[in-house]
Amino acid sequence: MALHLLHVDMDAFFAAIEVRDNPALRGLPVIVGAPPDRRGVVSTCSYEARVFGVHSAMPSRTAYKLCPQGVFLPGRHAHYSDVSRQVMEVLESFTPFVEPVSVDEAFLDVAGVLHAWPDAAALARALKARIRKQLGLTASVGVATNLFLAKLASDLHKPDGLTVAPEDDAAIRAWLAPLPVGRLWGIGQKSEPVLAAAGIKTIGDLQRLDEARLVTLLGIGLARHVWPLANGRDERRLSLNPRDERTISHEHTFDEDCRDQERVRGVLLEQAERVAVRLREAGRLARTARIKVRFGDFSTITRQAPFPAPTDTDRELRQAARLLWEREGIRRPVRLIGFGVSDLVAPADAAPRQPLLFPEFDRSAAPPTRARDQRIDRVVDRLRANFGRDAIRRGE
Repeated sequence: MALHLLHVDMDAFFAAIEVRDNPALRGLPVIVGAPPDRRGVVSTCSYEARVFGVHSAMPSRTAYKLCPQGVFLPGRHAHYSDVSRQVMEVLESFTPFVEPVSVDEAFLDVAGVLHAWPDAAALARALKARIRKQLGLTASVGVATNLFLAKLASDLHKPDGLTVAPEDDAAIRAWLAPLPVGRLWGIGQKSEPVLAAAGIKTIGDLQRLDEARLVTLLGIGLARHVWPLANGRDERRLSLNPRDERTISHEHTFDEDCRDQERVRGVLLEQAERVAVRLREAGRLARTARIKVRFGDFSTITRQAPFPAPTDTDRELRQAARLLWEREGIRRPVRLIGFGVSDLVAPADAAPRQPLLFPEFDRSAAPPTRARDQRIDRVVDRLRANFGRDAIRRGE
């Protein structure tokens, strides 16, 4: 089976966000969770803190004893959830087949998009680079033929790792053999000592064990779960149905903070067109427009407003983007600019709402104009599909 499954695991996610947002913390042992003078546990910690033996789910008082110089921070979980959504948006820009496992990790099936890449590893490198560029964070990625191997691979070379598991069955068994038996899903604090007492310390030891003996040691349920994993087999699959899109967006991160406001505005309008194309491809209309602006210090603003009526036209999306941008009057250098739409509906469900965006927006959205714009957009879509995106460009 080809390498087509990825497991993406953000590195020390909560702590990494705190360090990104406050560069003065870089290099320090950052511990996110309960303060050390209260009952509670560590949510996560930086790799500098892990050197001292601190780890997630450890009582904060224990973490303080191990690392009294640690910087203890309360969690900002609403903020972490917002960044998690941004991570998932990046993943979904590579494939619609994304299964989030938690706030900071997800599985991807990239089989349907591999034709655009030399191989899955090249796609994984691009994905890691995009996360770093757009979000200022690092992720470790495992590439494999099944979910278990992808998850295991992502954990082998953290942080910022990329590990590709073998494809051939014999090579997979050999690759797994030297790893500790505790790497297998299901082998934990109770079962690992039982195996160790029987001389089974590595996955290779377990591979050589008679399956009946394993049943005796672990019981039939756990043995039947662990045995195929030890031999690199995992029959579980991601759902191959893309999740229904509730939002569609595009973002662009500048190589350097952009001081040219006209350039930022131009990129924003181009993003609005790209979103409009995706709306038409999905057969959806949008009720709400949104822009996102991130600055050099990673502070971010979002602004949104409803359309007078659900739409998918380039003209109306561009106008919404332009008006939301101009209303803010931003003069600071911009690191990232993004445009998106939400409240998506099928055309049959597109009852108009009250016109709440801007008066000038209402005047441009008369129904006859929209019908004409929709016809023009579809002609432009066909031209670009045949001759490339730059074959035809819109003026203001």
